[in-house]
Amino acid sequence: MKKTILALLAVTAAAIITGCVSTVDDTHAFATSWNTDTVSGRYARPLDEVYNASLAVVQRNGVVLTEFIPHDTTNSVRSLEGRVADRNVWVRVEAVDPQTSQVDVQARSSWGTTDVGLVHELEKEIALQLAAH
Repeated sequence: MKKTILALLAVTAAAIITGCVSTVDDTHAFATSWNTDTVSGRYARPLDEVYNASLAVVQRNGVVLTEFIPHDTTNSVRSLEGRVADRNVWVRVEAVDPQTSQVDVQARSSWGTTDVGLVHELEKEIALQLAAH
């Protein structure tokens, strides 16, 4: 009986500890850790160039699942969701002004843990993609 009660308490505690986090594209994802999972970069390039570079990087490293303009924003924001190295990846590109854009890259595993290494790598590859063009 005590083992059953302890098991029930453990399952309840696990359910309370895990939860959801907001993603950079204004959706929510499962999370078991609340560590930093986002890296941002600003580039002196228009929104379309930065978004196309982001799209190319995610396609080269994995697969793009969805592309969209978040419905709570204007056309100055674009987002995409993909899978890279068995991780969920979200990218948001926002125009700061007509010639400057900010990219936010976020990644989490299917277990809800962060992968800052992958996020840094993708953000750097976006910068390199922009430098190449």
